[in-house]
Amino acid sequence: MIYLASRSPRRRQLLRQIGQHSLPLLLRQLPARGLDVDETPHPGEPAADYALRLALAKARFGSTIIGARRLRQAPVLAADTVVTIDGEILGQPATREEAASFLRRLAGRTHEVRTVVALAFDPAERPELLTAQSVSEVRFAPLSEAQIERYCAGNEPYDKAGGYAIQGLAATFIEHLSGSYSGVMGLPLYETAQLLRQAGVADLP
Repeated sequence: MIYLASRSPRRRQLLRQIGQHSLPLLLRQLPARGLDVDETPHPGEPAADYALRLALAKARFGSTIIGARRLRQAPVLAADTVVTIDGEILGQPATREEAASFLRRLAGRTHEVRTVVALAFDPAERPELLTAQSVSEVRFAPLSEAQIERYCAGNEPYDKAGGYAIQGLAATFIEHLSGSYSGVMGLPLYETAQLLRQAGVADLP
């Protein structure tokens, strides 16, 4: 058993796909209550450094709160997915207008999706953290304003890095993918399985 320090149902689904049982370890995300992990990029921070920093911070914080919540000790898995184009990070859009602006940036072009996975343990027993990552290139077809408006009228863009879900309606926008489909979803299964095997916490084929 492991904890998954993520609210993403997609990541839980992907872990189930490879037969890995996980329990959710939810981190606070509401600024009014105080963020457990601040996801604001640092000025000039490269996407690779940003994704690694957040994945490590989520896994590390998750491992420290298990005792405070009187939970059974188990490894904590965390991940962070970053979409970049022209060297700029496209986060999760907060509004319909922002989601539409992201899609206009991505339309007809290739962008990068990087997902870093981190695994933390009981700090008193095993202080090191293990990491793995996948980097994919995704090319969108040209999109009309009508397509963008229809997509942004639904709920799909609003909790996704870059404002789209490859496993949803946005699959119809993607001309080419080089890399990991599950990594673009938010949890690269090959790299995650390798990490769990390396840590000795999973019995995977």
